[in-house]
Amino acid sequence: SDETEERLEAELDALLHAGGDPGGPGAPASARGASTQPAANRVPRWCDAVAASLEGRRLDGLRLVVDCANGAASAVAAPVLRGLGAEVDVLHDAPDGTNINDGCGSTHPESLQARVVERGADVGLAFDGDADRVLAVDATGRLVSGDHLIGLCALDRHERGRLPDDTVVVTVMTNLGFRLGMVERGITVVDTQVGDRYVLEALEAGGWALGGEQSGHIIFRDLATTGDGLLTGVQVLDVVARTGRPLSELADAAMTQLPQVLHNVRVARRDPSVADRLAGPIAAVEADLGDQGRVLVRPSGTEPVVRVMVEASTAETAEQAAQRLVAALRALDG
Repeated sequence: SDETEERLEAELDALLHAGGDPGGPGAPASARGASTQPAANRVPRWCDAVAASLEGRRLDGLRLVVDCANGAASAVAAPVLRGLGAEVDVLHDAPDGTNINDGCGSTHPESLQARVVERGADVGLAFDGDADRVLAVDATGRLVSGDHLIGLCALDRHERGRLPDDTVVVTVMTNLGFRLGMVERGITVVDTQVGDRYVLEALEAGGWALGGEQSGHIIFRDLATTGDGLLTGVQVLDVVARTGRPLSELADAAMTQLPQVLHNVRVARRDPSVADRLAGPIAAVEADLGDQGRVLVRPSGTEPVVRVMVEASTAETAEQAAQRLVAALRALDG
């Protein structure tokens, strides 16, 4: 539960600040003895498992640029990818304890995009600091979102009969273009609330294999129990290598991203029922957008902010619709 997770995080934070060992005698019982493998063995074993997940030929001939965000991927990404035959140029792989995600990684992919174009690389991979997420860059320097990565992997598995029930799991923030692209190809899309834990819960409940978030946190449930950026990167590169198609072509075939507008509106107080109270204005906007648009109004779980998201066929239409809802929200808030 959320409460259990928060309690364990608080206990571990307190232990770390006191200089303790998160897996030692003073740690919460659930954190002790989580693995019988010596710590020194766990990383190599996981790297071997990631490499073994490659289904097609090796990655020989692929030219990659990898941004490790000065974080967890720094010591493992390049060795694994080179071991699979790829030519790898590495950025931001020198963590010093303070520079993690500092102007780099998946939240700041600009330097990666420039290097991919400069080096004439086939694909760029941008990890976040703890390497549970990854975004990609195609040969033109275009950023490829998590939605696109999930989509191209879903289509590949669908075509090979490897997508259980022809179903993929995403969150409510996933772009409408993804949904339209999947449905057009006979793939069912299941929505969850925002958070990878909810994606995993849905995957386990349905017996499905693939799901994730727009951020690039993607779960291959038949290969792992949580999102792992390096595993995701290898799976995407496997599709590129097996099909012989450039990443740009695979991404475009998976979906056409619709313009998305997001406004974070500060309100006087938190109100979990705000979407219900705005039902009239929301219905009016949805009617105007038809099947080429989508509205999502949800309160923040931590602050007095309401997130108003609109997707539409054009950015102008999305912005106009969002402004209508923001105005209705402000009138409701007084």
